[in-house]
Amino acid sequence: MHPTEIDLSLERVVEVKARLGLGFEVPVITVAGTNGKGSTCAMLEAIALQAGYRVGLYAKPHLVHFEERCRIDGRMVGEADLLPHFEAVESARREITLSIFEFTTLAIARCLAHAPLDVVILEVGMGGRFDAVNAFDSDCAIITSIDLDHMEFLGPDRESIGREKAGIMRRGKPAVVSDPVPPASVLAEAERVGADLWLSGRDFSYAGDRQQWNWAGRERRYNGLAYPALRGANQLLNAAGVLAAFEAMRDRLPITAQAVRNGLALVELPGRFQIVAGQPTLVLDVAHNPHSVAALAQNLDQMGFYPRTRAVFGAMRDKDLAAILGKLAPLVDDWHFTDLPIARAAKADELAALHAALGCKGPGPVGVHRHADPSQALAAALAEADPADRIVVFGSFYTVGGVLKDGLPRLGARHVG
Repeated sequence: MHPTEIDLSLERVVEVKARLGLGFEVPVITVAGTNGKGSTCAMLEAIALQAGYRVGLYAKPHLVHFEERCRIDGRMVGEADLLPHFEAVESARREITLSIFEFTTLAIARCLAHAPLDVVILEVGMGGRFDAVNAFDSDCAIITSIDLDHMEFLGPDRESIGREKAGIMRRGKPAVVSDPVPPASVLAEAERVGADLWLSGRDFSYAGDRQQWNWAGRERRYNGLAYPALRGANQLLNAAGVLAAFEAMRDRLPITAQAVRNGLALVELPGRFQIVAGQPTLVLDVAHNPHSVAALAQNLDQMGFYPRTRAVFGAMRDKDLAAILGKLAPLVDDWHFTDLPIARAAKADELAALHAALGCKGPGPVGVHRHADPSQALAAALAEADPADRIVVFGSFYTVGGVLKDGLPRLGARHVG
């Protein structure tokens, strides 16, 4: 339908949106950033649901089923419920070409606009300024961590990328920046636009010990909070931004302290430092850029001792693969590189060759294996593993989704006699 997979422009989306008469009459929260968008959206949704609101969520990408991208009241929308909205977009676009991201954004937005909701949460896919989600004005913008990713589209450094992310800010509306050290371009864009800027460390802050944490905003405070159910070193950064957004929206979306506590306790998000019960221990994480892989390495290092760590890894060729391998290599005893079912993905042979060229060192002698798909790679890692070992499946959403396509794996390693 469209000559390129990614087309950073908004004119076509805005035109089809106008033809559809699309808009939201309820508060809209838009979330952009390099890492932490999914976790932020999940916490926003969980707290709002616990506060009694009817919540619509557009999240991406999906792990297994496309319908994961559209949730209403915490439940995935069925395919039959989405089809009329795809048909409406197809009818409205006529001579206008749309990329898959643009088309599906409009279809899901129409689905959410036709539902009886109290709040809509929209996750930006890439960048912000020209992402299809930015065709919709938000009542509150959240920008999570900003790091180097999609540099061929967004620019060569954090300042360029930050400028693109800041494109979701709106005049007079709250803009929450969860990144504790944001690029200057984000601050400059907030001033230029006239957004109500909420900065981590200035307008809101958090502190904690091993048992609990506290949050303080401009007027509100929460003390003695339990840690979010989502694991990982950066989840307090994300949670702090979420609470700032709710304080900024308090006139339209008031929440109680109990809703905050319950929401953070019940939030779920597959594939984000997800630990699966069984033997050996299985960790699933969609970390696929150096910043998120560094966080994954920190989280793995804090898990305790495992005799061997076996990694299943597949990723897109345009990622900084050398930096990714370098950050996790000190923890990995065996690599199981895998092909992925998409042309942009690096082949297992390419990953193995890069690993060899980098001379990556592990805790001891390192094994390297190649596989045709993630499920085969996981099966091979499991066949070699002892019950006390650890298997880490990480990289692209296609990698983690590839081991989840038949359901959550239940591991039972051979026992050493």
